[in-house]
Amino acid sequence: MIRRDGGALIARNGDLTLACGGQKLFVRERGEGRPLLLINGLGANLEMWGPTTEHLATVARTIAFDAPGMGRSRLSPVPLSHPGYARMICRLLDRLGVEETDVLGYSFGGTIAQQFARMAPDRVRRMALVGTSCGWGSVPPEARALALIATPLRYYSRIFFEQTSYLLDGRDGGGDGARLRAQADARLGQPPSLIGYTQQLIAGSTWSSLHWLSTLNVPTLALAGERDLLVPPANSLVLARHLPRCRVHIVPGEGHLLLFDEASAGLPLLADFFASPRFEDSRAWATGLEVDDDDDDLVEASIGLSPGVQPLKAYSGAYRHWVGSGPVQRLAARLKLV
Repeated sequence: MIRRDGGALIARNGDLTLACGGQKLFVRERGEGRPLLLINGLGANLEMWGPTTEHLATVARTIAFDAPGMGRSRLSPVPLSHPGYARMICRLLDRLGVEETDVLGYSFGGTIAQQFARMAPDRVRRMALVGTSCGWGSVPPEARALALIATPLRYYSRIFFEQTSYLLDGRDGGGDGARLRAQADARLGQPPSLIGYTQQLIAGSTWSSLHWLSTLNVPTLALAGERDLLVPPANSLVLARHLPRCRVHIVPGEGHLLLFDEASAGLPLLADFFASPRFEDSRAWATGLEVDDDDDDLVEASIGLSPGVQPLKAYSGAYRHWVGSGPVQRLAARLKLV
């Protein structure tokens, strides 16, 4: 059933167009139970969630949306920073009547999820960060993967996507043909606007959570594909090293597109984590890797083995060590940044 409420088209277990502050967002709800907000990656539309929505809607009320300038959402009248995205999400949840939600942030969406948890900690019950990083201070992609995301061409050309998908998928030859075609169909059906894509690129390249990650007390599951060339799995270790309550899973055989593989071992882990009455009792949490103060050597070794493009890797590493230095930490504490 659909009803009109203050200029917004509202539907349960369906699609809706929602006027949200200065934004007009296309939103899709599926399933029943506790709300689970899905925040997608760079340039992505909600059709691309595919297997993820099908899997998680069996255990939760999934809420997916097209970010401004993506899919069927109108381009934002002003470029959005990460705090701007977080405020937009707060307004979106207000319009949907959701006080508290679980959050799944994927890739670029994972950085937005961190910012949202920072600005509205009372609204986040649990969080999963998949194929994502802390922004500056993280391990950058390898050169070919970095060049790939510098352009949205993979959303406009089927041939280009199919010939470069191994850089995202982690599989030589692109893996399963049917899965590759389904991904291409979802991308090409609702490509991002060029301006919107550029705005997201700028927002992502100028942001970092490293100086306040330790303040996020939300239980967090970090997942990474073992073969991820775009966001190397070492980044999940960096996140877990700074987050007070976090467990990590490096999913064997998967690349950056692990959420769009219906056979991925990551999907059952997510369903288990969000569905368990107590996160401590979930198999995903119990079997995940805990990274603490004694594991700095492990984290640094993983970073060293990651083929991040230079000199960006060196610059990001210098920023990571600078943020972690005593004087910067004391200043951040004085300014209430940590």
